[in-house]
Amino acid sequence: MRHVGIMQGRLSPPINGRIQAFPKDSWRDEFEKAHACGLDLIEWVFEADEWERNPIFSDPAEILRMSSESGVQVLSVCADYFMDLPLIRISKSEQDRRLNLLNELILRSCCIGIEYIVIPFVDTSEIKTDDELKELVSGLRYCLPVAGRYGVQLALETSLNPMTCARLLHELDHPNAKINYDIGNSASMDYDTVEEIESCGEWIATVHVKDRLRGGNTVPLGTGSADFDATFSALARIGYEGPFILQAARDGDEVEAVKRYAEFVRQFLTKYF
Repeated sequence: MRHVGIMQGRLSPPINGRIQAFPKDSWRDEFEKAHACGLDLIEWVFEADEWERNPIFSDPAEILRMSSESGVQVLSVCADYFMDLPLIRISKSEQDRRLNLLNELILRSCCIGIEYIVIPFVDTSEIKTDDELKELVSGLRYCLPVAGRYGVQLALETSLNPMTCARLLHELDHPNAKINYDIGNSASMDYDTVEEIESCGEWIATVHVKDRLRGGNTVPLGTGSADFDATFSALARIGYEGPFILQAARDGDEVEAVKRYAEFVRQFLTKYF
């Protein structure tokens, strides 16, 4: 059975109106809520705001304790830190500082059993030019040996078209350089989901389950432009074995919405896997 999880914070009320944020006051509660929703995983959120106080750095033993007690694992981190403070369009000295933090995050993640670090290059951190792509390749080559040493995969989430995304992974040319595939973001950009998965499938390490309107915002699963049948069918054909992480729109009561979303995903898993 494939693991289904939830993005951290989605089982807590929104913080300051933000769609996604580390739930510093309720992160412990989310383990039991995730278990009650029938989920296997929580994808941790690591953001720039007060990053030193994030339990990955400040209290890793507590994460392990909560995971053990609930049976809900933390196998992945969404490093939103690099949305606010991207690895591109900055000076070499600043890039080195941020890459050193990424190396430290790799080490800390490994110590609590995390296997994937999702690094977003969308919205404010979007890769827009060939020069930025080259800048990213140069920077990540500094961190990938560390990721390889500690067995952590760096899953890049980008808005690149399939051909350019494949070129990026070919240029990185490292077994720990991977992709996070976001179903909703792909639908929003009107990409052909089958073409994307067939072009980049060998690199897909994690999947974010989301629905969006074409050219628009995130909406509840099944109400947007994402073709879930085509997506799950294509993922099954390439032999995808990684986690499916719910990052869907909030829709009323957090727990009840997540229960519906988990059932939505498991229907496709039963059908195609």
